[in-house]
Amino acid sequence: MKVLFYLLAFMLAFQISFAQHGHGSGAMSMHSKDKRMPFFTDKGHTKIYHLYVNDTTVNYTGKTRPAMAINGTIPAPTLTFTEGDTAVIYVHNLMMMETSIHWHGLILPNRYDGVSYLTTTPIKAGETHLFKFPLVQHGTYWYHSHTMTQEQSGMYGAFIIKEKQEPPMKSYTLLLSDWTDENPEQTQRSLHNATDWYGIRKGSTQNYLQALQTGHLKTKLTNEWKRMTAMDVSDVYYDRFFTNGKVEDAAPQFKPGEKVRLRVINGSSSTYFWLHYAGGKLTAVANDGEDVQPVSADRMIIAVAETYDVVVTIPRDGSFEFVATAEDRTKYTSVWLGSGQRHAATKLPRLKYFEGMKMMNDMMDMQGNMKEMEGMEMHDQIMDMNTVMYPEINYSITTLKYTMLKAVKPTTLPAGPTKLLNFELTGNMNRYVWSINNKTVSESDKILIKKGENVRIILYNNTMMRHPMHLHGHYFRVLNGQGKYSPLKNTLDIMPMERDTIEFRATESGDWLFHCHILYHMMSGMGRVFSYENSPPNPEVPDPAKAYRMVQADDRHFYASAKIGIESNGSDGTAALANTRWKFSTLWHLGLNSADGYESETMAGRYFGRMQWLYGYVGFDVHYRRNHEEEKNMFGQISNKNNRKTVVAGIAYTLPMLLVADARIDGNGKVRLQLGREDIPLTSRLRLNLMGNTDKEYAAGLRYALTKYISASSHYDSDMGLGAGLTITY
Repeated sequence: MKVLFYLLAFMLAFQISFAQHGHGSGAMSMHSKDKRMPFFTDKGHTKIYHLYVNDTTVNYTGKTRPAMAINGTIPAPTLTFTEGDTAVIYVHNLMMMETSIHWHGLILPNRYDGVSYLTTTPIKAGETHLFKFPLVQHGTYWYHSHTMTQEQSGMYGAFIIKEKQEPPMKSYTLLLSDWTDENPEQTQRSLHNATDWYGIRKGSTQNYLQALQTGHLKTKLTNEWKRMTAMDVSDVYYDRFFTNGKVEDAAPQFKPGEKVRLRVINGSSSTYFWLHYAGGKLTAVANDGEDVQPVSADRMIIAVAETYDVVVTIPRDGSFEFVATAEDRTKYTSVWLGSGQRHAATKLPRLKYFEGMKMMNDMMDMQGNMKEMEGMEMHDQIMDMNTVMYPEINYSITTLKYTMLKAVKPTTLPAGPTKLLNFELTGNMNRYVWSINNKTVSESDKILIKKGENVRIILYNNTMMRHPMHLHGHYFRVLNGQGKYSPLKNTLDIMPMERDTIEFRATESGDWLFHCHILYHMMSGMGRVFSYENSPPNPEVPDPAKAYRMVQADDRHFYASAKIGIESNGSDGTAALANTRWKFSTLWHLGLNSADGYESETMAGRYFGRMQWLYGYVGFDVHYRRNHEEEKNMFGQISNKNNRKTVVAGIAYTLPMLLVADARIDGNGKVRLQLGREDIPLTSRLRLNLMGNTDKEYAAGLRYALTKYISASSHYDSDMGLGAGLTITY
């Protein structure tokens, strides 16, 4: 038990240390007496900005929480330029950890793209980094940290490049974002450990009681028979959603009859937003900074990292609400345009999750693959399968789709050799693994491309989640049926079952990242690196091999977890360190009475397959009971529970209904078969655990979640008897 105690203490200390490092919690500025340069200096066609990155605290929900700010604000200051300017930006890191800034959507020299270790040297604590590049485009863009989860902590801002001859229409920038009071590193750890606390907070657990109450018991059983967990459209429960750092923003300066160009930026870490306007239709005139032929709709969805320029009209005296609703419908944020009497937009109702579950049952086969439906056009947002969950949907509502976007001038690529790539977006929610072709960034080689060739990518989304796929430093054509007027984008929203085709001209040099822009998917490894052959050395990356190992480290990270029962009959629990493929774990049973004895199993193993239903392991088993008669297992072998110390090897496999079958053999030749399942959702907060094996051991327990980390619990164990108390879940 001493070994177990020290292991748990080490894991907790390690995770706390990493979490503090990742969030900058408690860090103090190294420049408390620094003399700051002016924020902005205009030297004709050279615009100079100074950005100071520092730790701060915020209070959005009644709780003071650590955060990160640029020039003391969240979001960061808006940087404004004119096409043709030279941007000179000094980033001063006043934190006690490294940081980075990526200029999202900009065409710029590779060394300034801002991905630490891949293109740009990280900005170490106390250092200043100079970014200097010409602006060869106009439009609505943004910038954000590309280091760990700093973006979620507040490091994002708008980047606006005006046309040389700017249209006279008034404009207003809306930077949308999401906020969690939780340390983002803890959010990431929780996602990898399959907590459903976020589902509890959102009311989306789809438990058995709800299934019975709504007549969807068969739907629930079918879902679990196919080894799927609850249906959801987003991963994280957020405490707030913001427009320009506020739940509710206001722009009273606009007058009746005026047309206003809204520059909408989705700067969230993982939230899609539905956009609609109380004053009428939305007319999209640009997407991802590129102009498109005006097209109107009643509503539209904006993916994580996308930008849209939309024109709205202030119809009459009054203030009209432009609302952005989180895709999971938990909350919304809005801006009121105009002054006077308020005219609210209609709020979107809650999702019909069991209808979505029923849909996913039909779409998913028994191997975890999406089934392409004959006769369905699944590309470019033509068919939103989530429509079945929308209570408000009717045929009179026009929703903007990619097929409606049309460039203002031909975008056909020059003739040249074509490199064809097929990317299947893969992953699973059970272990929160996200990949391309079942490989993470660290598990795959860089994709070599040549300057002057055309790169065509066919993407197929074989997961149940939408993914906003972003390409750094390039624009790609979306082959959406508009021929030579196919729109140019840098971020593509691809829905489940969709097969989309994009293409771009290889015109740059160096290494460029292509990844899902949901922060936690990117950190899990859903991406690839395009590398130009024969590129000149990047002065920002003097040791490319060493630097690339740092890039690969993101999706190789191990996350700690533990479940510790403290009950009247003793303690049982588990603790683990796990990453994408590997897991090191220990479990224990410690009886309250000395006669009950103790048991400990420590294992190391690897997950196999795309869905990771198969797990192979080796380890060591210790079992001690005092004054008990020898028992035989169901195969007639002596179980030797009284004093067993032996090596073991085995495999575990997830069966239909999410039952885990475990078969192992120990160093004495004894075989044990075990079947069990944890966390069966009886109600939103009540969970059932079941276990039985051929050593004639069995257990059943109930756990009621009081908070994310503490549950009231009770269980019966064949060795320890009946007990009740608390379970701590980390």
